[in-house]
Amino acid sequence: MKYFLMFFLSLSLMINSSCKNDKDKTEIDKVPVKEVIQEEKTERVSTPDTPKDSINKKNAVPFLTQYGKENKESKVLIKTRLGNIKIQLFEDTPLHRASFIFLTKMGYFDTTCFYRVVPDFIIQGGESERLDTQRYKARYQRYKIPPEFRKQRRHQYGAIAMAREWENNPRKYSTAFEFYIIQNRKGAHHLDNEHTVIGQVISGFDTIDKIVNLKAGNDEWPLDDVFMKIEVIN
Repeated sequence: MKYFLMFFLSLSLMINSSCKNDKDKTEIDKVPVKEVIQEEKTERVSTPDTPKDSINKKNAVPFLTQYGKENKESKVLIKTRLGNIKIQLFEDTPLHRASFIFLTKMGYFDTTCFYRVVPDFIIQGGESERLDTQRYKARYQRYKIPPEFRKQRRHQYGAIAMAREWENNPRKYSTAFEFYIIQNRKGAHHLDNEHTVIGQVISGFDTIDKIVNLKAGNDEWPLDDVFMKIEVIN
């Protein structure tokens, strides 16, 4: 797994309030290492008495399949200090849609920020250095999602797609926790069939431009954090 540089904070209070962390962050646009790995065994979702957030790395597919049937929302609103971004999630990528809705309802994304900005390419979010962010990931065992590539779902301007590890991940499983939005007007089609495209921006393109043009460090992390709040619309 590739990592960004992480600066160290000496006080736990500062760690909680800062966004910056590269512990679990996944880079976009690296060449994958082709290795054969075993399929993860899946477990059946438990009885109705099971907590509604009992997803883990072994039961992710059946859990999300059932969750998607019970939670059919497909629009979310990303709120930031620079403006809002409205997203339409695709129904033909059902596992990814269900996962994004699940993590939104559970409040995971509200602990994160946009941590990578690359002009004429992408803005990337869903990570932070806050302890709450890492607690969420540990609670859900950093589960991953099988790819849901669709010919009509391409990396066009405003597409939202999920990040993934590029090493030791030949089946191109997505991380559930980090996403990116294409800011380049011409798209980023070299990423087609490499990352699962899960939705499309329907408003807030000006906000994307404001975020991508922020001054950033050598690690492409904005010097002034851009935290987010995401809410399900319908």
